[in-house]
Amino acid sequence: MNCPKAPFGDTKVIESRLVANGRAIRRRRECLESGHRFTTYERIERPHLVIVKRSGERQLFDRNKIITGLQHATQKTKVSAAQIDDIVVSIEEELYESGDSEIKAEVIGGMVMEKLAAISDVAYVRFASVYRSFKDISSFEDELGRMKKRLAEDKK
Repeated sequence: MNCPKAPFGDTKVIESRLVANGRAIRRRRECLESGHRFTTYERIERPHLVIVKRSGERQLFDRNKIITGLQHATQKTKVSAAQIDDIVVSIEEELYESGDSEIKAEVIGGMVMEKLAAISDVAYVRFASVYRSFKDISSFEDELGRMKKRLAEDKK
């Protein structure tokens, strides 16, 4: 593995551990030339998933897009990086286990909203406001009404 600070520098592994429920390995490395430390991840390579966007455009699945969306939605909340990683891993597993090679973006958005609703109402509403493209206050109120209804049902 090449060091990002000293290209072609030899590195050594300082620490390795399983992450993402054993689906990946996180390695802390140190460059023998510069002393710079950095982290790498090793994951199982899976078949490509194609995401079909609302416009009909097709893109390869990119877990980083989900992570970015979750980070924006959970900013200044008590949702941890580990919880975000658990959500992403869970969604990835569900997508690959579905056996479908093409998945609509709406399906993924719905999965993210479902998982956010279980851990943070604030993050859920933030994500929903971007994902559902609220145009006015009434669409925002409609979403809050659905959330209140869900919370009431959960208490029963």
